[in-house]
Amino acid sequence: MTLEAHVTQGPLTTEAGAPVADNQNSETAGAGGPVLVQDQLLLEKLAHFNRERIPERVVHARGAGAYGTFTLTRDVSRWTRAAFLSEVGKRTETFLRFSTVAGNLGSADAVRDPRGFALKFYTEEGNYDLVGNNTPVFFIKDAIKFPDFIHTQKRDPYTGSQEADNVWDFWGLSPESTHQVTWLFGDRGIPASYRHLNGYGSHTYQWNNAAGEVFWVKYHFKTDQGIRNLTTEEAVRLSGVDPDSHQRDLREAIERGDFPSWTVQVQIMPAAEAATYRFNPFDLTKVWPHEDYPPVEIGRLELNRNPQNVFAEVEQSVFSPAHFVPGVGPSPDKMLQGRLFAYGDAHRYRVGINAGHLPVNRPRATEARTHARDGALYDGRHDGAKNYEPNSFGGPVQTDRPLWQAVPVDGRTGNSAAPAHAEDDDFVQAGDLYRLMSEDEKERLIANLAGFIAKVSRDDIAERAVCNFRLADGDFGKRLDAAVQALRG
Repeated sequence: MTLEAHVTQGPLTTEAGAPVADNQNSETAGAGGPVLVQDQLLLEKLAHFNRERIPERVVHARGAGAYGTFTLTRDVSRWTRAAFLSEVGKRTETFLRFSTVAGNLGSADAVRDPRGFALKFYTEEGNYDLVGNNTPVFFIKDAIKFPDFIHTQKRDPYTGSQEADNVWDFWGLSPESTHQVTWLFGDRGIPASYRHLNGYGSHTYQWNNAAGEVFWVKYHFKTDQGIRNLTTEEAVRLSGVDPDSHQRDLREAIERGDFPSWTVQVQIMPAAEAATYRFNPFDLTKVWPHEDYPPVEIGRLELNRNPQNVFAEVEQSVFSPAHFVPGVGPSPDKMLQGRLFAYGDAHRYRVGINAGHLPVNRPRATEARTHARDGALYDGRHDGAKNYEPNSFGGPVQTDRPLWQAVPVDGRTGNSAAPAHAEDDDFVQAGDLYRLMSEDEKERLIANLAGFIAKVSRDDIAERAVCNFRLADGDFGKRLDAAVQALRG
């Protein structure tokens, strides 16, 4: 399904369909007199213009998107009963939005920032949204800290600029961020384009099969174009020359038929193994090492069609990790649990309560049948049907089969930290990542971190920031400390 075509021939009309006699000159009292309020075409055009942009996203404001196809290449029915994953060769239409995180809508593409990787599957059982990044981990593990974290990354309310003091004060006081910060300031921190980055579901999700067995999974999308990145110097130059570099690259590649693709893999953990796994499998600041759970290739994602209108299809596209289908569900990941509410709520505020009625957001292979009515953008689709359930007028009814399997819980209610497993701490995986790097990669990582830490105004904030990396790896901390001291004098 595509956007409905609009007639481009015939007379220009008002929004009400009346023909326009003159679209070049406003109506005045005499040839040189003031403009008349009765010129409704003028008022209609100005009023619409004032309102034609919805509020930008608070995070992930800067982005680009494209339609594509997911093709299943492996039988995964032993792990999930999801219909779109039911048959080798099955193809599902998708929409993928890439984005930066901290910058506003007018910021440049080539910046050091995670890249959002939000994917919508238009399945026959409803839309399934997978909301992730180009990194397998994140800065924090509990959604209650998310507003505070984003406040440090966005413009300071007093100075109007991003402040190094805010960024490093928060990261230094949040040791759990050390792994993601190490990733971000390494070579993959500035992708060369959207086509040359990996995507990750990042969170842990539930798969459940027809027999009711539960598996925990992590998604990986490995770029078939190969990983390509920019150095800090290259990115600074490109941001000035072409702030739209990533958006332009994606659009032009698809226009010339060079369709980007990703090999889709999943890591799969039987539910019974979660409790005794060496890391908390629901901690977003941790990965599952591949030697523990090797990725299994299951499909291929290709982007092959550009949106016709960026504002209608990319900016008004909405994604929510709460959009599951039968056979797929959430995990106890505390960041995911918060996002199940926050993403949908953001879109209800930003686009409207009926954002799901817009073409880019509507199910394609099935029909939405709800009892929700009215509100802004409501399209009156229900043709007088009753708006309550149960009813005796042939309305839709519940299936009595949950999308995902219930999981056991125990203990008392209260404010609790995520459970720690045998090898959990905030530094071990950051140290592992550092030790995997070549000497050249380490040098660039140290230079990138030191250049930013050196901008903070207080010695205690700088020292606390360095200390976290020292705890990850002694050599890492020693070299970073020397680099920061050299820059700070």
